[in-house]
Amino acid sequence: MFADTARIFIRSGNGGNGHISFRRELYVPNGGPDGGDGGDGGDLIFEVDKGMNNLSSFRHKQKYSAENGSEGGGKRCHGKNGKDLVIKVPYGTVVREAERGQVIVDMSGEHLREVVLKGGRGGLGNMHFATPTMQAPKYAQPGKPGQELWVRLELKVIADVGLVGFPNVGKSTLITRASNARPEIANYHFTTLSPHLGVVDMGYESYVMADIPGLIEGASEGAGLGHDFLRHIERCRVLVHVVDAAGTEGRDPLSDIEKINEELMKFNPELMERPMVIAANKMDVWFDDGGESPVDKIRKIYEPRGIKVFPISAATGEGVPELLKYLFELLRELPGEPIVYEKEYDVEAHRFEELPINIYKESEHVFVVEGERIDKMLGYTNLESERGFDFFQKYMKEQKIIQRLQELGLEEGDTVRVAGMEFEYYD
Repeated sequence: MFADTARIFIRSGNGGNGHISFRRELYVPNGGPDGGDGGDGGDLIFEVDKGMNNLSSFRHKQKYSAENGSEGGGKRCHGKNGKDLVIKVPYGTVVREAERGQVIVDMSGEHLREVVLKGGRGGLGNMHFATPTMQAPKYAQPGKPGQELWVRLELKVIADVGLVGFPNVGKSTLITRASNARPEIANYHFTTLSPHLGVVDMGYESYVMADIPGLIEGASEGAGLGHDFLRHIERCRVLVHVVDAAGTEGRDPLSDIEKINEELMKFNPELMERPMVIAANKMDVWFDDGGESPVDKIRKIYEPRGIKVFPISAATGEGVPELLKYLFELLRELPGEPIVYEKEYDVEAHRFEELPINIYKESEHVFVVEGERIDKMLGYTNLESERGFDFFQKYMKEQKIIQRLQELGLEEGDTVRVAGMEFEYYD
């Protein structure tokens, strides 16, 4: 089975802790601090591998972690940085935040290598915290934790033209006739279970055509393999409805076109704004009984809407060159860049936003600020240093914690307890 989605857990490396140590040479009586910094954690990177064409490699492994940084050492030795982890994906893979479904990065266009999760920075050793008033600091900064996230990978094929239609209408035969693709073909439904790409060579230029597997009614709600197939249509710049105009299976081509359009509309209304062409296939087996031809019926309805109709036979090649030439000319009028999804989810911005901060009034003159976000911030901050305390005060203002305390009635002289430490408030 063609694998075009996967759900995986990714994590960047933790930063190594800073080290606490002091010089102890024989002839250095009051040696100062010489604890080194921790190493940075490894980054989690996605990289395009153009030799891959599906996501099957993610079926048996679900968790991916970069290496942690090492702790700093004595004599100002810097800890070893953690190794980056590079995850290879096919061109056209969209990386989404699993819960919200928002796009983190679309691995197509210019996005061939992207750092998705930054490794945590290594903590500073105690050699950084010496001051005139504290010459032997017994404090080192802990390393910052790495980032972690569940993501959903979706492979969406990159093609200029997408062939859509019900099963067994001749899409595979058409792409075989039009290009160098060689999909398996047989006379039963769902022969094609994965998209096939073919390059249509016009002699001096070319374009890419995708055979999107046959759709059925209810595909937009996930019936059959609907979502798996519809996903690949979203990047196509032009859509070609392939219909069995001869009605060899008793199907009505006009009804088929409307049903496919309805499924496209339900799945993504923007698809209906793409340029469309209708390929009325199997005209070589149409029996002319003297009545109105199916091509004329289709043209009456769709050509007034600006949708060109081509009678073709994918089996014999009749009408196919005219269709391919028209598609080429149509593509030249459209923007040439592939459809690339914009970033919707910023990992850095969400890193601390989701961690709670609880602020409440414990008694008449005592206020409490607590929560994981505050605990993490204090873990990186040396409140005994002037620089660290200034950072702490600035953070309390920027996060509007002071404002929220004042709204609860905080006044000068009141006590504010932050993560177990008590401060007297002065405006």
